[in-house]
Formats: sequence, structure tokens, C-alpha cells
Amino acid sequence: MAWAPEARTAAVRGADGTTLEVLRALGSGPRGLVEEEAEERLARHGENTFPGRRPDSWPRRFARSPRDPFTAVLLVLGLVSAAVAAWGTACVIAVLVLVSCVLRTTGEHRADRSAAALRDLLATTATVRRRATAAAPPLTRELPVDQLVPGDVVLLAPGDVVPADLRLLRTTALTVHEATLTGESAPVGKSVDADRPADGSGDGGSPALPLGHPHLCFQGSSVVSGSGSGVVVATGADTVLSGALPRAGGRPRPPSPFDRSVNGIAWTLIRFTLLTAPLVLIASALLRGRGLETLPFAVAVAVGLTPEMLPVVVTAALARGAALLARGGEVIVRRLPALHDLGAVDVLCVDKTGTLTEDRPVLAFCEGPDGRADPEVLRWAAVNALWTLHLSELPVPDALDEAILDAAEGVAEEAAEESGPEGGRFEEFEGIDALPCGPGRRLSTAVVRPPGDPRFALAARHTLVVKGAPGDVLDRCARAAGAELDAAGRERLARRAGELAAEGLRVLAVARATCPARSRPYTPADERDLDFVGFVALSDAPAPTAAEALAVLARHGVDVKVLTGDHPGTAARVCRELGLVPGEVVTGERIDALDDAELARLAARTTVFARCAPEHKARVVRALRAAGHTTGFLGDGVNDLAATVAADVGICPRDGVDVVREAADVVLASKDLTALDRAIVAGRRSTGNIAAYLRIALSSNVGNVIAMLVAGLLLPFLPMLPAQVLVQNLCFDAAQLALAFDRPGPGAHLRPALLRPRALLRFVTGFGLLNAVADLATFGVLALALRSMGEAEGQSAFHAGWFTENLLTQALVMLLLRSGRHAAEGRVPGPIRLATTALAVVGLLLPLSPLGPPLSMTPLPPLYYGLLALVLVVYGLLLAAARARQPSPSGV
Repeated sequence: MAWAPEARTAAVRGADGTTLEVLRALGSGPRGLVEEEAEERLARHGENTFPGRRPDSWPRRFARSPRDPFTAVLLVLGLVSAAVAAWGTACVIAVLVLVSCVLRTTGEHRADRSAAALRDLLATTATVRRRATAAAPPLTRELPVDQLVPGDVVLLAPGDVVPADLRLLRTTALTVHEATLTGESAPVGKSVDADRPADGSGDGGSPALPLGHPHLCFQGSSVVSGSGSGVVVATGADTVLSGALPRAGGRPRPPSPFDRSVNGIAWTLIRFTLLTAPLVLIASALLRGRGLETLPFAVAVAVGLTPEMLPVVVTAALARGAALLARGGEVIVRRLPALHDLGAVDVLCVDKTGTLTEDRPVLAFCEGPDGRADPEVLRWAAVNALWTLHLSELPVPDALDEAILDAAEGVAEEAAEESGPEGGRFEEFEGIDALPCGPGRRLSTAVVRPPGDPRFALAARHTLVVKGAPGDVLDRCARAAGAELDAAGRERLARRAGELAAEGLRVLAVARATCPARSRPYTPADERDLDFVGFVALSDAPAPTAAEALAVLARHGVDVKVLTGDHPGTAARVCRELGLVPGEVVTGERIDALDDAELARLAARTTVFARCAPEHKARVVRALRAAGHTTGFLGDGVNDLAATVAADVGICPRDGVDVVREAADVVLASKDLTALDRAIVAGRRSTGNIAAYLRIALSSNVGNVIAMLVAGLLLPFLPMLPAQVLVQNLCFDAAQLALAFDRPGPGAHLRPALLRPRALLRFVTGFGLLNAVADLATFGVLALALRSMGEAEGQSAFHAGWFTENLLTQALVMLLLRSGRHAAEGRVPGPIRLATTALAVVGLLLPLSPLGPPLSMTPLPPLYYGLLALVLVVYGLLLAAARARQPSPSGV
């Protein structure tokens, strides 16, 4: 999935040129299209609806679901169990296959429905201006949204949802909420003026980003206040919003780390399972002359090689971790394998706003014309902010004004102690009039009466306090610091404002002027001959837990990268404040100039990507994945959808846009990286438990199979009967389920944890051979202890002796290998103690119980138990020594 280039091209095409040029290019005009021409365009461009493909039916999806290797392993196990008449095991496996297929089908079906959720963001009708004929006057009427075509003139009013991508023709104090597209909570002012805002704030889009153009409105955004009209420049698949949808035949989502790991393990098991049974049959036929009578034993050996409880343990471990996270209401894991993928994440990509910052500005500092700190600048800025908010009918309070007032409150007592005719608290001024900011107007003016000034005397004076974009304010200033402000001085101050903006600060200039009091209203024409007071610099407020969370993520081996549409200086400054070294900031324009291989190399060493369009974010995420990183992405707007789906783990806060939340694998209660770190730790612990099960189960099974093959070739009888093999496997399986509830050692969460089939194979091979050596030693012990018995009695005793040894060594392996190198750290959890104790008890008592004779097992002589204890001690010492030399299992 990617943000469609054609959608961005259509939007940018509508941004280029003057209004007249755009109308001419579209073959339209302010009076709207003729009905006949609109019908022809509808046939040519199609309806204004989201593109999509016909989703597969639920039964069709269900029929395709068993095709993955993991389900294939389960099916093979079911067939093998049925072949040896183990109907209980076959039924259990059939249920597991059914549940797996149902869950997979339901998940895919829900993912298709998530795209349909975007339709809820659209209006059903739009107010359109059209003409019956070329000579007829224009008529305004309601039209179904899907009938809109490029060139239609649409009227906007408060509460309307923008029905298509528009180039604005007329605006009156128009503000639009674009959270659906950007995730930003503050409304955006719109104007016909094609110039990009240049308030020195460091924000705004780049030429490649259509969302940065104030004279464009985009489908899915909503009108907060004001009114306007615009010409449709893009509909249907060409809109920016629909560009976030998956395309039919487009780039499919690559398999997740969990899928790759499980598939690798599953194919390994398939190969061993399919190889073992023929090998046993051929060896028995060549060396012992046995025929098909050994088939049940060969099948039992194949069953014994495969960990039947793998799907149960995986599901139990992941479900337990997800339940612990959900219990606190902070993290919801929507797809269980995503918890494993979270534990494997080594690169986390985040947006800046709302994640690293609180989506609100705070005062950084104030400085006078000479560049020195000056509290008077804040005082006058607060006077402007206070009375602009009180006297203007603003749809939403300006966040910069609120930040200035919050800062001024903190120094109000100091301001009240200052002397002079204009001293005192900023609240003591009396508001007279206000000229607020608006579309195309980047400054505000508050007209106030100073405290103590006579109200009706001839000498009464009013003070105009002006605050806004540095360039606009400086153009109206005549003096600074009591001296005339010439062109060189104005250029020096403008250069200083640019330097502050380049550092990622939002810069506002403050000026004032005093004039005789009057009763008539003030107008923008009165904003002249001002005295420059100074600059107010504001920055984004860092999230309270962001710095701590970034430090913890770094200690856990997670590299955080910031992908934002903001100004490079703004993003770099926030990173520095939070202790994250920004390094060289890469912009979207540079990303466009790189191929995938070059971008992968650049992304690996870059921390901050600024001026990013949605496709830039998705490309960076894919580049990181191509470089071998397990990548998570945290986003909440439609502009984050492409990157969310491209990541190994898509993460969305609960208040994110519906379609992004539906596409995400993990949902956070809030944009709190601390909660995400806890989820990563939970994922690593769950993966550690799964890895421990695989190490223990496979190494024990491989050792047993090797021993069975050797014994089958050396002994004149089967070393273990098929029924005994299945009972042994049943005991192993029941005990190993306790590993899903293990508590990994304290160091298990410090590094990314990923199930790696090759590393697992090396581990299993080494410890499987060690297990086989213990089994072969047991054969020698049995030969010594049972030499006085008869043939029939000796065979039953041999079966009982090896059965007992297998269960005891399995219990020993569970205790020593459950947490890799750190098995001895901490107490053994209750479930593990119970499981290993039960294994030992069954292994020792089953041959002595009434169930022993039906399973062809007889009691063993006391000499065997003494020699077996010696074998177990030596095996335990060798196992501990080998474990101590084994690398940390975090990569297994």
C-alpha cells in the first residue's frame, strides 16, 4: 500500500498557477459547469467514490486458509495420528486446524472492511453550483457526492465535510479540520491566496506536499468555521484521501517476522517428518530384514519428532502477554502474532506531533530588538493575546495565544512590581477593540487603554498592540528601541527571525503604537508607524514521558526514528530537547532522489526525516525492513496509513482515525511511548517463552529420534513400542504447556527477540546430540542391569527403563534450558515446578502401576535406578556446561 502518486499529482496540479489558470485548465468558471458537460465528465472520470476491488467471500477465504506451512504441519500431524489410530490426537489437531483457519479468515475479512470505514468520513451530498445551459444563470442545489466531477464549483459552510479535493475560489474566515488526513488537532486556516504561510514558525508543507497548500481543501476534512467556494480538481481515485487506500494488484503486505519465523520452522519440521519414517523403514529392512511391521513404529517416531503443542504454546504465550497488557487498559493487541513482532522490533518510527510532543506550544524565550532577554516583550504579547481572545469571535482559541498567556501568568507578580505609567499586570489593561488573525492575515491587533489612563479626558490615549508573523509586523514598524528603523535594521531583525525559525522555533514579532482615543472602529489601516518591541519564540511542548521513554527504548536496543511533515529545524530541535541526537535531517525531496538501495543505506544511519509525504514515510519503512530491521510505525492519521501497513508492526493510538486503527496491529490508549515500551518488553518475554519451548521440545525430540534410530538398528527388538512413544509424547506435551507461563530471566527483555530458524536449528542439533548421548548411555545401563532377565521380560524392562529415563531427562531439560543462559536466575515458577515434578513421578511410577503391563512395561531392578541417577547427574553437568557456553537466546 502506498499513497498514490496520481492523487498527489492531481492535488498539486490544482495548486499550481493562478485561480484563473486553474479554472481554464479545468474548462470551468465561477458560475459552474453546464449539466450536459458535467454528465460527459462523469462518464469520462467515473463516480466520485473510493476505488476498490470486490472482496473475496468468507467461504472462499476459508478454503484458501490451510495453504500456509504452519497449518500444513498440523494437517500432516493429524494424518499421521490417524494412521496410527491415535484418534484423540487426530481430533485435537483437527480442532486446532479449524480454529487457525477461522481466525485467519476473520482477520482478513476485517482488514477488507477497514477500507470501507473510510466511507464514513465522506458527506453524502454537496452544495454545487451548476447551469442548465451555457446562457442560463447558475443554480445552487444539493447533489449526491458520487456525482461530482472535476470542474464543479462546490460551496462550503460550517459543519460541511469536504466532498472532493478543491481549489478555493472564495473564502470568508474559513477554517478546516484536517485531523482525518494529518492527525493534527488544530484547525487550519484556508484562503484563496496561493502563498504558503510564512510566519516564521518553521511549519508548513513543502512543494511536494499538497497538504501544505492553504488554498486547497481535501476530501474528508471538515469545515469548522467560515464559508467558501472551490472548484473540484480531483475526484475518486485521484483524491489525496483515496490515495491512502490499497490498490487492486498493488504492493501486497510482506509477511511479518512471526510469519517468516514460523514458516521457516514449519518447513524444517516438514522435511524432518517426511524423511524420518522412510529412513526407519529402509534401515530396518536392510539391517534387520523387517518389513511393513515396523511401519507403526516409524510413524510413531515421526510423530515424536514434531512438537504437537507448538500452536497451543504459541497461542497461550502470546495470549497471556496480550491479556496482561489489556488488563491495564493501555495496550490492545489486535493480532496475536504482532506481540512477537513487537518483541523483535529494533527500529521504531514515530511522528513528532502528539508522540514526542503534546501538540501544544510553550514559550521558549522572549528577546528585545538588541537580542537580549526582555520580559516586556512577553507582557505586551500577553496583552495582545488576552484581548484578542476576549474581543474576537474565534471558532477555536489560538494555541499560540494560550501558550503566551500561560507563560505570562507565571511571571505576573514580577510584572506587577515594575514601575512606570504602563507598568503592572497585563490583565490590568482595558480592552477596546481587536483585529484578529484570519485567512490571508498573519497578524492580530488588540486596542487597549493602559491602567490609570483617563477614559473621557481629552488626553486619553489608546495603545495598539500588534503581534504576528515577523515579516508582516516589521513591514509596519518605523522604530525599534527608540531609534528609527531603517532598511538595514529591518533586514537585521528579519534575519534574526529566520535564524530562530531555522532552529525549529515558532517566531512571533510584537510591536505597539500609541494614538489618541477615538470612538470609531479600528481597521488594519491603523496598523502603521509601530514601535518594534521584540520577538516571542515558542516551541512544541515535549510529552512528559517522551524523554524517559526514548532513553528506555535505547537501553532495550530500539532505535527511534522520527518521520514528520514538519520543518527540519522543528523536528531537530524537539529531538535535541528529548536527548535524541538528530544528526543530519533528511527531507522528502532528498528521498525522492534516491533509489531503494540508496535509501536503505541512508535510512539506517538517519534519525530524523522531515517534510515527509505519506509515500515518503512508507518508503522509509520499507527501506528499513529491506535492510533487515524489524520495524514498527506509530501513526494516527490517514497520511500514516501507508507506513502503518508497510511496517512489521502497525501501531495506532485509540483516538486515531478509524481506518488507521483498523489497519493497526496494536492500539494504544494514548500516544505514550512508555506504554509502548511495556508492550515491547511483554512481546520479548512471550517470544522468550516460545523459544524456550522450541529449544526444549525439539532438542529432546531430536535426541530421542536419534537414539531410536540407533537402537532400532542395534537391537533385535523395537526399542519402544508405538503406544509407548505416543504416551511419552502425551506426557511431554502436557508438561511443556507450562513453558507458556514461564518467567524469563531479568535480562531476557534487553534485546530484540526474534525466532530465527537457523539459530534454533544449531541449538537443537547440539543439545539433541547431547540428549542422544544420554539415551545411549542409558542403553548401556539397561544392558548391565537387565542381563540376568529373560528375553520377553528383558524387552519389557528395557521399554520401561528407557521410558523412565526419557521423562526424567525431559524434566531436567525443562529446568535447565527454560531461560537459556539465565535459567538459574530467580525462583522456578510454580507451573514449571508442577510440570517437572509430574513428569518425574509419572516416569518413576507408571511402570510400577497397573497401567504398566498394558503398555508392555515391567518393574525395574534397584540397580538400574542407582546407575540411572549417575547418568542423570553427568547429563545435568554436561547440559549446564553446554548451556553456559551457548550464546544468549534472544536471537533464537
